Amino acid sequence: MRTELAPYAALESHSRGRRHAESGPSNRGAYQRDRDRIIHSAAFRRLEYKTQVFVNHEGDLFRTRLTHSLEVAQLARTMARSLSLHEDLCEAISLAHDLGHTPFGHAGQDALNEVTRAYGGFEHNAQSLRVVDELEDKYASFRGLNLSFETREGILKHCSLARARKLGDVGLRFIERGQPSLEAQLSNLADEIAYNNHDIDDGLRAGLLSIPQLREVPLFRRHHDVVLQTYGPLPPKQERHETLRRLMSSFVEDLTSTSERNIVAAGVQHIDEVRAQSRPLIAHGDALREETQVLKRFLHASLYKHHQVYRVMTKAQRVVRDLFGALFADIRLMPPEFAREAEALQSQEGDEGRARVVADYIAGMTDRYALDEHERLFDPRRLR
Repeated sequence: MRTELAPYAALESHSRGRRHAESGPSNRGAYQRDRDRIIHSAAFRRLEYKTQVFVNHEGDLFRTRLTHSLEVAQLARTMARSLSLHEDLCEAISLAHDLGHTPFGHAGQDALNEVTRAYGGFEHNAQSLRVVDELEDKYASFRGLNLSFETREGILKHCSLARARKLGDVGLRFIERGQPSLEAQLSNLADEIAYNNHDIDDGLRAGLLSIPQLREVPLFRRHHDVVLQTYGPLPPKQERHETLRRLMSSFVEDLTSTSERNIVAAGVQHIDEVRAQSRPLIAHGDALREETQVLKRFLHASLYKHHQVYRVMTKAQRVVRDLFGALFADIRLMPPEFAREAEALQSQEGDEGRARVVADYIAGMTDRYALDEHERLFDPRRLR
């Protein structure tokens, strides 16, 4: 087992530091400190009650944004160790990558982007960075969590050019078309591996997907065939788990082996050389990447657009649109601290500032709180 970090890893000695200078802790590294601040943040706790695919109250065993983030962190750490990259940085990025996600998953995000488009739109990756840079307010010396540049860089895995121009150093790579650290690249793909596998698992347990349906996907069928040949008929839970763990292992093994070859071929010896690459070095092989696209198209058509999921998410989007409309029209309907912030930003930036604060408030809601707030605002029988 490897214990030494590679020279091209995001070594703490090469870190670009924090936005606000702090003395380092004696018993933790910088990225450990980032991870700990993320875990103890209010935004991280709220992930427990935010939708992954199924709305939180639909079942206790379905993934939430919190359990998804934990699974991403586990995968990223495992692969980081294989590639001699910085595990603590991968963990910090993975745990923080969804902090800015709205209630109701991608449906909530799409609705919030739609209603804020005239004011700059909404991007959940940029919102995750905003959470750790501005919205967490526990510290007296600075706003946000004051995380290391490398953690912030990894959180911002997607970003429009217009928004990148406003983000300073952390947005520069989108303008210059550079790459983030290998740890950031790895965490990004660990996210994909996690949701591809656990969405299948949740879809099967919810009865929205079936094994015969999934066997239409060559990647799934190949691993399912191995399970059938090895064990014969199994109880549904074991059949599902044995197939999915082989599927996940194939993703992990392909990613680490392909990435290792890419790193050797590129000849990088320092993180700056990683950032100067024209393409990511952490990647799947061509064959698995093509098979993964087939799987994603299947999940999109058969699970994410399943009529039961679609009906729930359509209602959820209506909740988000209604909330934004009411709160933007009358900021006094928000808690006083948000109303004051909205008033202050509107005086500085106009309606764009006002909309940003309303979006902050809505994005920070859990599924349950958003439903309750909608009822409080629109049900005349609720006076409080």
